[in-house]
Amino acid sequence: MTIDSLYNNIDKNNFYIGRISQVYRDNSIAQVENLTLLSHRKIIDESLIPNTINYLVVIDSIRGVFLGEVFHSKVPSSENLHESIHLGKPETVFPEINIDIIGLMTHHDKKFKLPEFFTVGITDKVYLANKTIVQKYVESLETNTSSEDYLPAFATYPNMENVEVSLKPSTLFNRHLFVVGATNSGKSTSALSILDKLVIVKKKALIIDPTGEYQNSFSTHEVKKLNLGIDTTISPGKISMQQWSMLFETNSNTQNAVLAEAIRSLRYQRKNRQTTYLKKEGENIAQMQLNLASVSDSDTDFDISLLPEQIAAESVSEPPNNRGTAYIYDSFRSNLNSYLIQKVNFQLSNTNFLSFFTHNPGMFDLLNEIDEFIHKPNTSLYINTSTLGATEGIGGMIIDLICNFIIGENNISPFVFFIDEVHRYTKSLYSENEFHAGLTLVAREGRKKGIFLFLTSQNPQDVSSVLLGQVGTLLVHRLTHNDEIRSIRNHLDDYSVKQIKKLNQGEAILTSINLLQNIFIHVIKCTRKQDNDTPML
Repeated sequence: MTIDSLYNNIDKNNFYIGRISQVYRDNSIAQVENLTLLSHRKIIDESLIPNTINYLVVIDSIRGVFLGEVFHSKVPSSENLHESIHLGKPETVFPEINIDIIGLMTHHDKKFKLPEFFTVGITDKVYLANKTIVQKYVESLETNTSSEDYLPAFATYPNMENVEVSLKPSTLFNRHLFVVGATNSGKSTSALSILDKLVIVKKKALIIDPTGEYQNSFSTHEVKKLNLGIDTTISPGKISMQQWSMLFETNSNTQNAVLAEAIRSLRYQRKNRQTTYLKKEGENIAQMQLNLASVSDSDTDFDISLLPEQIAAESVSEPPNNRGTAYIYDSFRSNLNSYLIQKVNFQLSNTNFLSFFTHNPGMFDLLNEIDEFIHKPNTSLYINTSTLGATEGIGGMIIDLICNFIIGENNISPFVFFIDEVHRYTKSLYSENEFHAGLTLVAREGRKKGIFLFLTSQNPQDVSSVLLGQVGTLLVHRLTHNDEIRSIRNHLDDYSVKQIKKLNQGEAILTSINLLQNIFIHVIKCTRKQDNDTPML
């Protein structure tokens, strides 16, 4: 495509401003013919304001048409400048503009593409971009060439006369999407707006909601809804020891071992159809060990309500110097186990906790519902985890459980895995282990199976650097702390980094390896209900 075809309605000379005078590896400088060419112009329906920055230009080159963005504009500071303006002779002033080359359209192309190692040449002519070029730029933003349909517009370009942002699903999700922003910056509104477009076009989404703010956003015809502990359960036997450790936030190897032994004892009791905890004090050591050894991998279920009593019953030891064959009470172990008992009792005090960790044929089974979801096309599933409380242990365990389950499945119908407030599931204040082993595994291996993460967080520092390193697309709302900005600096250019603190509510920077360059957008608030309004004083 030639430059004349981009200016087919109006002569391109009306948009001419100067020629390239200096070429560098990272940018180029154009000498404007004179100061009058930087004044505001109105050409039919084109309104051009070239005396500022952040506007687009095109450069006519032997290689094709280069697309550039003006990021610096200046005139020489001297007495001659002021004298020329005072005498009404702006044509004797020769400004300079710095241009960042962002795209190239050769004579064989219909869209702009990355310029790679090519750049403009000295004396190449520079023209202001018209509406046709701006539209061509918008169409060229996505670097992937997939033939999928576009999502409905979820945002606008505030610096392009509010042109709508409409992207392909793969552009947003095929390298995972992370939405980050401080409280009240518009992060949740952006997440709901994108989810709304996915549901409208019947793309699959698995929604994990730790706060319940999306529980009224979707109808039951659009999304199947599960409320953990109210209408959905899971058998305790399906939870691994690592996940139990997450749930109760064990903080040492000793607590992990005691918890594992207590659960094994309860599994033995369930195997023998006993409804009480296993008493060990005074029991024969050899016989007890023989009994517990009979617990097989298939004996997984147990009564979780007996766990505090069973942990207390584990406070025994062998008599010193082989003076007996029966377990004796150990006060030292009892003191060590008391803190773990308090943690377990705290979790069990949640009214829905015991209702969730049980086998109830009259309620939904969490893993069965997820299994049905991932193999059934054009369906979405909403899981409300707020009904189990807001502690990190429960959320981290559930996320790890779901992640390890879905990553082990085959023939998955591709879906978006949305996790709101993901910083809740990353690391506990009390645990030495991180919660996101399963989440990191999905981030690394999920794309091969059609699992695409969609995460939100208030603070990118709370997310593992390994997990963040797997994310290729970020939607960045306002952040205020330098440490938070520094953690995502590798995804942004210097100009974008400086603008993060200046973003208004709803404004964001979209950066992706699937885009020609970073773009500034204003998210369109959708009409769906969201329970996150801040009360007025």
